[in-house]
Amino acid sequence: MGTVTRGTTNPNRLRRMDRWIAAVHGAALRRAQAPVAVDLGYGAAPWTAVELLARLREAAPGVRVVGIEIEPARVAGAKPYEREGLSFRHGGFEVPLEGGERPALIRAANVLRQYDEEQVEAVWERLCGRLAPEGLLVEGTCDEIGRRHVWVALGPEGPRTVTFATRLGSLERPSDLAERLPKALIHRNVPGEAVHAFLRDFDRAWAAAAPYASYGARQRWIRTARALAGDWPLADGPVRWRQGELTVRWEALRPAG
Repeated sequence: MGTVTRGTTNPNRLRRMDRWIAAVHGAALRRAQAPVAVDLGYGAAPWTAVELLARLREAAPGVRVVGIEIEPARVAGAKPYEREGLSFRHGGFEVPLEGGERPALIRAANVLRQYDEEQVEAVWERLCGRLAPEGLLVEGTCDEIGRRHVWVALGPEGPRTVTFATRLGSLERPSDLAERLPKALIHRNVPGEAVHAFLRDFDRAWAAAAPYASYGARQRWIRTARALAGDWPLADGPVRWRQGELTVRWEALRPAG
């Protein structure tokens, strides 16, 4: 189920997303019995699945990764990279795993970018319906070299949070991340929508924190996050802010209508 993506893949493109997953979901992966993580739509080369295994195993040594692609030629090309804990399968949004296994994690990066906004909710529901009880779906978008990411984290019950992540040295203003909003939000960055108001306040807080730039972009980002926390329900704190991340509750950014 689904359509073939462009397949653009670069090594280390998803490192920010992977590290966030390991940090916030590592405990759940360790609790799971023989946890499986799915790299859905890994693209023309298997680098993202290979890297996901290495990064998740730092947090949960027993995890296995299955790369799933809808294009058979890409699956065939990935097979030589299989190893203990890493395999590749042909499939799509149905997430076909052996024996009907339910994954502890599904990562779908840069997959829904080509779909219509109206299709996103149904895809989310299908993927969340495949998750294990404590499972996590991470769906979002990043640029070609992994400097800027925005992703939504969802549990079996639906969307939970939205995370903005960036290499701070490359950032002029937080609203630069708008171009990487996931499909559910990217067309909602207009007046009257919550995500537009959030990015406006993000820019204002960033501008007000300009004096902290003399201590480095990280300190300016942390100060910005502290200011935002007074008006927006942030779901993280200084430990993640130091990584150039900021996570807000989904309810605060939910599209209108």
